[in-house]
Formats: sequence, structure tokens, C-alpha cells
Amino acid sequence: MTRVPGYLYKVAAHLLHATFNESLRRPLKWLRVQGLREKVALNAVPDGVLRIVCVHDLTERKKFEESLRYQATHDELTGLPNRWLFHLHLSQALVRARRTGLRVAVLFLDLDYFRSVNDSFGHTTGDALLVQVGTRIRSILRENDTLARLGGDEFAILLADMKNVDEAVRVASKLLLSLQASYRLQDQDVYSGGSLGLAFYPDDAQDSDTLLRYADMAMYQAKTAGRGGYACYSQEMDLRGHENMRLHTRLKEAMAQGILQLHYQPQVDVESGAIVGAEALLRWHDPELGHVSPARFIPVAEATGLILPLSDWVLETACQQIAAWTRAGTPLRVAVNVSAQQFRQRNLPEQVRAALARTGAQAQWLDIEITESVAMTQPAQAREQLNALVGLGCRIALDDFGTGYSSLAYLKALPVSKLKIDKSFMDGIPHDANDVAISRAIIALAKSLGLTLVAEGVETDAQLAFLRQYGCEVYQGWLFAKAMTVQELTARLHGVQVQ
Repeated sequence: MTRVPGYLYKVAAHLLHATFNESLRRPLKWLRVQGLREKVALNAVPDGVLRIVCVHDLTERKKFEESLRYQATHDELTGLPNRWLFHLHLSQALVRARRTGLRVAVLFLDLDYFRSVNDSFGHTTGDALLVQVGTRIRSILRENDTLARLGGDEFAILLADMKNVDEAVRVASKLLLSLQASYRLQDQDVYSGGSLGLAFYPDDAQDSDTLLRYADMAMYQAKTAGRGGYACYSQEMDLRGHENMRLHTRLKEAMAQGILQLHYQPQVDVESGAIVGAEALLRWHDPELGHVSPARFIPVAEATGLILPLSDWVLETACQQIAAWTRAGTPLRVAVNVSAQQFRQRNLPEQVRAALARTGAQAQWLDIEITESVAMTQPAQAREQLNALVGLGCRIALDDFGTGYSSLAYLKALPVSKLKIDKSFMDGIPHDANDVAISRAIIALAKSLGLTLVAEGVETDAQLAFLRQYGCEVYQGWLFAKAMTVQELTARLHGVQVQ
């Protein structure tokens, strides 16, 4: 006996039903000859002894509806859930957590230096980076975790059904480690990294909106602490957030009112004791806040975008002073620290050239200092930028050497003429064997590469004796002088002892 397909029984039942009813409308799964199930609408209408049956294929309409539903709940570029769907999943996870007593963790991720990638390589490359970031993160998460793109370079991660906070912290560490690795874009290695903030249910908040806001706040704290790390939300962050907003406002006012100053810390020849240069250091004394440390306001400037106009002002002011000392017959080499965001501006060499031209300063007296980590984030672009600056006549100094992740191969390829030993190594000299060994190795490396070496943070005669013994040429630190005003350093250059 031939087996009757099940769907025919459904059709017969609907037709029989139509005998006693005016009309019938039913959606069905229709089994085609090929064995494919298609969605159809069956309309059965009684008409005397006849039954009028109309079958409409709903497949395309259903596909269109599903497409609209997907577009409304997912990010078009990465295919990840969007903010709306993330909140839905988070709300569902919170309902389960209230029933089971387990924790929920929300992680807020913001990529580091993403804008620089866009500016340097274009938005197509930036989009490709975002897709790769999503793929990397997804490979680390569990099947039931949710990764969403909130917009721009911001991502949110939902870790549901967590037994304790440590589980989420371990995931955060894995994510950051994965993001630190290079991305292959346009046939070159590009580095981005990210900063993460974490917030927990029920420890920090009870609802989805507050959890995401607290995680965002924690991410901001991680960024201001130096990027590339994570921070867990704490109640103190609310207060710190208000302080940062106030600091941001006061800093903008200080820039507009000309309250900021550049001080100059002398760089001294180890053998002769003569001043051979100076590092320009930003100082801010606010009428309301008093002296504000650069360690406090620079991270706020970086996080809020003020660092670019601030860096432009420092460069312009330093060039003005170089020109003034040169006209006075006491030319002095001045080192200017270039921020990470400033260095990633493609027009930095042009900005330096324009500042030199406006002020009349000669490029041979300007040192450009970048940190080791900035130089190694995008080595190819760094080399291009530095070569252009050297072409203007500037010299390049690599700051905080030994604290980052330099590849000696990259160091050899960069047009660097000066290395600076970080203060953290000088602090242990001459008693800490590790600091002694590291400092001796850096001195030997600089000599072998023909680079000038500057030791930072020299505060004792014993440290100076160590530098003299092993052949370090230049030092700076409180042993000779703290950072000075222009008037104080000018007096020293003219041989006048400042009290």
C-alpha cells in the first residue's frame, strides 16, 4: 500500500472543516516532490457543493520577513548582534540569574588606536579590522555567550551563568591578550589592542542599562590608566567620572586662557656637567584645583580628544623657545614628547615643518620623543613618519626604552638616534642586581648601534657614578635639577646660578 503523505491529511482535514464553516485560512508546511518543505497559505472556502481551495507560496515573503528581522537585530558589517539584541539577551540572562543565583558579567570593549587605523589606511581597512576583531573574540567565548557590536569600535560581551567574578576576569585577560597580536591588513602588520571594562550582576547593578553603563565607565577607567588593560566597576568610579568631567572642563578653559606652561628639565653631559639639552614638560597650575599632575590630566586629555590640540600647543611653544634661545646666542636642543594620537596623524611631519617655519626654529635643535610602545604599534607607519621627520632635520629619541616590547630588528630599522633609559631601571641602581644588569645591557646596546644614551630619573651620586663607569653620555634628573621655568633655565645657560 502506498503511504499517504502526512500533509495531505492536514489538507483533507481543513477541507472537511470548510464544509461546516464559511471560510478557512491556514498556514502549512507544504512538502514538494523534491522533498523540500515550503511555507504556504491554504485558503478553503465553501461554495455550495464545491470547495474552492487556493494555495499561496509564502516562502519568499517569509524569507523577506526573516531578512528584515535579522537586519533589525544584527550589525550589518560584522554580522554580530546589535545593541537591541544584546539588551534582549542580557535581560533574559538576568531573569535566569535571579532564578539560579548565578552571576552575569557584562564586558565593554573599546579598541585602542582604531581612529588612527582609519586615518592611516582608510575606512575599508578599518572595517576589515572590526570584522577580524569580532572573529577573534568569538573564538574565545562560549557558545552561549553573546558578542555584540554597539557601534564604531565598541563591542559588548555578555557572559551568562557565571559562578564567580574570577571566571569573567580570566576571559577578559584572554581577550586582551588575543587583541594585542597583529592584524594582517593591506599586506602589513597592524596593531590595535583594546581596553575592557567589567560590571557584574548582582554585585554592581540589577538591570541591563545600568550594567552596560557601569561596564562602559570601567572601560574608560582602563583607558585612562594606560590602555590595553581592564578594570572592574567600583562605586568610586562614579566619583572619578565626575572628577574627570570637571578636569576636562577646567583643562579646556586653561588651554583657552593660556594658563598652561612648558617647563624644561636640563639634560646634562655625564663627564663635563654641561647642559646639552632639555626636555619640554607640560605644567598646569589651576586657580581652583592647584597644581595638577600630568599623570592626572594627560590620560583625561587622551580619553576626551583634547590631547591633539594640547600636543599642537606644546610643539608650537617649544619651537618658539628654541628660536628664542638661538637668537640669544645660547642654542639648546629641546626634546618634545609626541603623544600616541599625535604620532598617528598622517600629517605630523607637515605640522612639525609648519611649526618650525612659523617660529623660525631650526630643525637641528628639535628632538622628537616617542615611547617604545608607540613606535612598535604600527612599525611600518612609524618608520615612514620618523623618516619624514628626520628628513626635516629633527632627531628621534626613543623614550622609556626597555619598558615596552621592542623588537631589536624593528629598532634597527627605525631612524632613531637616541635611547632613554627609563627611570624605573635607575631607581634600583646600584643595589638591585636586575636593574644594574638591564641598564648595563641597554648601555651596551646603544653603543653597539651608535646611539646616544640618556638616563632619566637620576637622583643620587651613586647612580651618576654608575653611568660614568659604564659610559652613559647624558643624564637628567633631580640630582642636577627639576624641570625649570624658561627664565630659570635661561639664567643657567648664561652661567647664572638659580637659587
